[in-house]
Amino acid sequence: MKFFRSRGRNNPGQTTSSPLTQAMALYQAGRYAEAEAAARAVAEARSRLRDDMYAPLALNLAAIATNAQGRHAEACAAHDALLPVFGRIFGAEHPQTLKLRSDRAQTLTALARHAECEAECAAVARVAARGTGPEMPFIAAAARNGQIYALNALGRHEEAEALAREALAAHGTPDRFSLVLRLGLVRSLNGQGRHEEALAEAERADELRSSRPQEQHGAETGAVELALATALLGLGRGTEARTRAAAAHDACLAAFGPDHRRTTEALALLDRVDGARPGH
Repeated sequence: MKFFRSRGRNNPGQTTSSPLTQAMALYQAGRYAEAEAAARAVAEARSRLRDDMYAPLALNLAAIATNAQGRHAEACAAHDALLPVFGRIFGAEHPQTLKLRSDRAQTLTALARHAECEAECAAVARVAARGTGPEMPFIAAAARNGQIYALNALGRHEEAEALAREALAAHGTPDRFSLVLRLGLVRSLNGQGRHEEALAEAERADELRSSRPQEQHGAETGAVELALATALLGLGRGTEARTRAAAAHDACLAAFGPDHRRTTEALALLDRVDGARPGH
């Protein structure tokens, strides 16, 4: 997650010297409850300033941290409330407004509102694709990731695969977005029963994750293990699949809590693995 520089009338400079620096650092360290509290404190302190850009940015960060703790419905309601505020302060096609829409869409899919997520992410990606700012490729990649996840959840795995391959080719940089797009590709291949290909792509995702600093892994906690476990289960390698699925569940439980969508997905996969093993 990243906050971009404002180009509007309320531009006090880069967020590295902003009131949100501490809250952002806590979020990036995976300390989501503390990040939420710090962001809410910034929002409260600046709430009386007219059209202050940091108050809504702080509330958005609080919502993202709320979502990371598994409180998806609460996060979605917060994003809903912020949409008209961002539109008024930043403008409809400003990077911050597009990012908010992408963040909100990805809470929709955590609430199983996959068709809404797919439509909104596609719309954000279209706007970002015609934008010219340096932030736009990252917004487009994030929106495509949400769209791919939603397509897979809707069972439209072939469309998800095509979009993931297109997005990976367009993005090109070996960063967090490449990792999540590749994981979307793995999910699409597993959904089509192409588990050998899925395992190969999951292993590439694991290599990409390993090449990145440890402190940048927080938001993707458990995701690579889930991808690997699903492919291994599809190949009948149940013992290996269970090891990976258990690692994913333990990591997600520690990082996000029991109600986060990835924690519940890992638990469901563990149940599937156990149900497929002899004697269960």
